[in-house]
Amino acid sequence: MTSLLQILGVVSALVASGYSLFCTQCVSSSDSCSGPNITCPSGSVCGAVYTESWSQDSIVSKSYMLSCTREDKCNTSGSFSLHNNARVKLGRSCCRTDRCTPPLPSLPENSPQSNGLTCQSCMSTDSTWCDGSDTMECLGDENMCFRQTSIVSAGSTKNSTAIRGCATKSICDFGNHSSSSQGVKTVSEFACTNGSTGLQKSSQL
Repeated sequence: MTSLLQILGVVSALVASGYSLFCTQCVSSSDSCSGPNITCPSGSVCGAVYTESWSQDSIVSKSYMLSCTREDKCNTSGSFSLHNNARVKLGRSCCRTDRCTPPLPSLPENSPQSNGLTCQSCMSTDSTWCDGSDTMECLGDENMCFRQTSIVSAGSTKNSTAIRGCATKSICDFGNHSSSSQGVKTVSEFACTNGSTGLQKSSQL
């Protein structure tokens, strides 16, 4: 589950791009945090990213981040799941005045209903590729097969992670992201398909 949280840290690195706001920047393992104010890039607003990691229908961890966010990324939510009943839910919310605190983002509900899609599912904690024989039935709005890879670098140390499973389209729409904070650089890449084939190995992922 630690690897899932690292991945979600990547997914929620929503650096942005009309006017500049002062926004709080912080990260915590609860549903609130406090920290210094930063000047956002032009066109950004103050955003909150909240994630919950689930296992066997129970919450096992939370993550909350405040930072600058692109306006078009506000008020969205999504989730992705792996075959071992692990699920990560993500929500984002925004506010548009200096030093404001966005409302706690809403997260998608759990759905027990199969949507007919079957995806490959795997996880690697030391590679940007994973492949295996495990498959899973997708539930609810998670109607995309996805693969996500991430590389976290701190000085000369690098940690690579790859996962496959089912995801909502909103998760797939994150695309590729990179962030850097306190000497730690994170690069994440997403690939999605609406079928159980098509996520083949490439030089990028």
